[in-house]
Parts: sequence; structure tokens; C-alpha cells
Amino acid sequence: MIRILIADDSPPVRRGLRTLLGLNSEWQVCGEAVDGIDAVEKAHQFAPDIILMDFSMPQMDGVQAAREIAKSGTDIPILLFTRNLSPQIMELARSAGLRGAISKSEISKIPYAIKAFQRGETFFYAS
Repeated sequence: MIRILIADDSPPVRRGLRTLLGLNSEWQVCGEAVDGIDAVEKAHQFAPDIILMDFSMPQMDGVQAAREIAKSGTDIPILLFTRNLSPQIMELARSAGLRGAISKSEISKIPYAIKAFQRGETFFYAS
């Protein structure tokens, strides 16, 4: 069972991701975070196998949260997703050590990203 943490400040987005992930019986949503600080706390609390992280969140953005999570010495694959995935955000995600990034308009690609992470690969998808 792959345990996945969802971090997004939008309840409809979290519900949609939970529904999408629920289509695969090998994946389990172990928790949800509502902002960057909450994501860091829940990553430590739940020790997920993968984190789906929104870029724009209150308190702390997704890249900052990913850096904080990495400071604890855990190497959790993190997929950054954002409304507007620019080349600058893509490079920021790569330089921060995130394993992938996609636009929210490509949310249907998340299962492909999770499968890539399971194989030890990265998944940066720009439409």
C-alpha cells in the first residue's frame, strides 16, 4: 500500500484528489494538509510514501514546505502542482529537490507521476 499525503488549501481540490487516488486500490490517502506548515507537520506525523503538494498555499508555499520536510532527513518523493506551471516554477521545484511538477490543468496525470515515483523516476510534465 502506497500512503499519500495531500497538501492543498482548497477543500474541493483535496476532495478531487482523494477521489482520483481512490481509483487505485494500492494507494491510500493517509492525511490531508491545508497549508505549508500543516504539510510539514503531517509529513512528520504520518510518514507518507509520497506527497502531493500545492505550490501556492498560505503560511508557507509548497517549495518551502518541501525544503522543511527534507531537513528532517526523509527522502519522500514530492509532486508539486500549481495553477500556472511556468519554467521558473519548474526549475525552482527541481532545484529544491522535488521529484516532479505538473499543472493543475493536468491533474489526470497524477497517477502517472505516482507510478514514476514508485519506479524511482522523476515526473516533470509541462503541457
